[in-house]
Amino acid sequence: MADFDNATKSIRNIEKEILQLKSEIADTRKGLGLELLDPELKKLMEENTRLRHRLEILQSAVKHEQSSANSNEDAVFSIIGQLQQLFAEAITKAYPGLTVPAVITTSSSAKFGDYQCNSAMQIVQQLKLQSIKASPRDVAEKLITALDRSVSFIDKVEVAGAGYVNVFLSRAHGEKYIMNILKEGVVAPGQERKRVVVDFSSPNVAKEMHVGHLRSTIIGDSICRFLEFLGHDVLRINHIGDWGTQFGMLIAHLQDRFPDFQSVSPPISDLQAFYKESKVRFDSDEVFKKRAYECVVKLQSGEPSYLKAWNLICDVSRKEFQTIYNRLDVKLIERGESFYQSRMQQIVAELKAGGFLEEDEGRLIMWGEDRNGIPLTIVKSDGGFTYDTSDMAAIKQRLHEEKADWLIYVTDAGQATHFQTIFSCARLSNILDQTKHRVDHVGFGVVLGEDGKKFKTRSGDTVKLAELLDEGLKRSMEKLIEKERNLVLSPDEMRAAQESVAYGCIKYADLSHNRNNEYVFSFDKMLEDKGNTAVYLLYAYTRIRSIARTCGGDFANNIQKIIENTNITLEHEKEWKLAKVLLRFTDVILLITKNLSLHHLCEFVRNSRS
Repeated sequence: MADFDNATKSIRNIEKEILQLKSEIADTRKGLGLELLDPELKKLMEENTRLRHRLEILQSAVKHEQSSANSNEDAVFSIIGQLQQLFAEAITKAYPGLTVPAVITTSSSAKFGDYQCNSAMQIVQQLKLQSIKASPRDVAEKLITALDRSVSFIDKVEVAGAGYVNVFLSRAHGEKYIMNILKEGVVAPGQERKRVVVDFSSPNVAKEMHVGHLRSTIIGDSICRFLEFLGHDVLRINHIGDWGTQFGMLIAHLQDRFPDFQSVSPPISDLQAFYKESKVRFDSDEVFKKRAYECVVKLQSGEPSYLKAWNLICDVSRKEFQTIYNRLDVKLIERGESFYQSRMQQIVAELKAGGFLEEDEGRLIMWGEDRNGIPLTIVKSDGGFTYDTSDMAAIKQRLHEEKADWLIYVTDAGQATHFQTIFSCARLSNILDQTKHRVDHVGFGVVLGEDGKKFKTRSGDTVKLAELLDEGLKRSMEKLIEKERNLVLSPDEMRAAQESVAYGCIKYADLSHNRNNEYVFSFDKMLEDKGNTAVYLLYAYTRIRSIARTCGGDFANNIQKIIENTNITLEHEKEWKLAKVLLRFTDVILLITKNLSLHHLCEFVRNSRS
């Protein structure tokens, strides 16, 4: 409690200083009534630059103090964040008139320390503009002199090469950090809790999920798990395609194939085949096509029998989707396009009233802020709505009804331009306020086959997701039998292991690649028991548990007792190397929070075991 009170008091003092600095900066900008050529004005403007930089440091300190007051400081220690703050203060102290950022990187080799500050060259360039000559090494030496050396996590600093400042971490601090992890567990960095809506997976009704849905589902679910670990309030949305012209076609076909569908549930075992049948009729039979359009009108007007037919079709798809989600242990809340129908009418009326819509060949379109690219089509020439309309209605509903602070859309990279336009139009129409809301489009590359081409079946068809998972189960069972696990595991244990290996491999293979890139789907590679694979992670975890069992006693049965009575000492270089990797956990988490790229976490895990 005392620590919290001290942190609160510190925050208040800093905030008072910030207000004073802001007032001084405002007065300086106005010139304090001085004439333009007054020689004192130049001096004041230089002081203004120094004050602004000091203000940035103080604001950073507020965030640091708030985080320290609300979380376990040792468990969520950000080395890069602390070094940035320390070197920013050193730059200001050594060179008060400069506004050079503190550039901190991890060192490429242990002989260059653990971290480096690479700001000396930029400082030299700014000094040159002021006709001041200095070498990068001289600047680096001056930074070291100005650096606060009282911090406990730094062992030593030294200048190397052309002005790099190498930072070596303290082993004593590393030992304390590792003990904290053992006692307290893995703790998430303290962050302001946000309401986050994540839109992912999003298959279409009457169509089977295929490999194209794989990445959105895996990446989206993993981002949700990550944000939930950080303590955010996450709403997982499945924006399925459950509305539109195709439903008139499906309903008309349902009426012909199963005329008693209102009293007897139609036995549609293969909805994909049912869809193809209706599409053939729609493309070849003008009478059927006309009736299909009439069915759409009656569905959209809410006629009960047409709504029932629509619900029957959606239910068949919903059950098929859920089977996939259950296998992958993915949880979602369905909010299809139909959910936004009444809201689409409202958004059109609001955009019209605000003067944001323009007529274009019978359509109503909306441009983004810079009027570049392709505008949104809000109303078609026949009066119908589009995906653009539903996306605008959805972003408003999520921000204003759900009260979301952060929206995340997980789709293929090909939709990046579309979402840039949606976000731009939302800002223009005051739906989205980026001083209050964060929005991200999390794009990803396509899945490739081992031939380097888009992943398809031998016949050229899109790979169905259910068949892909079945193949994964088959391959994982073969691998388990090859390793003779069937000789030591019961049938139930074998099935559990089979699923863990198959689904774990498929997920990890996706997440371990930079999501922005294409990646090659290969069961052979993802089932290897070496390298950066889920199998190797499972193997390493199993081996650690086996070592504990072999040790026996409290190691096997009461590890907490061992932890309470042990002090970690990092004497061997390999122990210290591993500890330094673990020390980066908070910085990895903070990086992922910024870019939502989970391969950084996979790299962290890989480095932790190497």
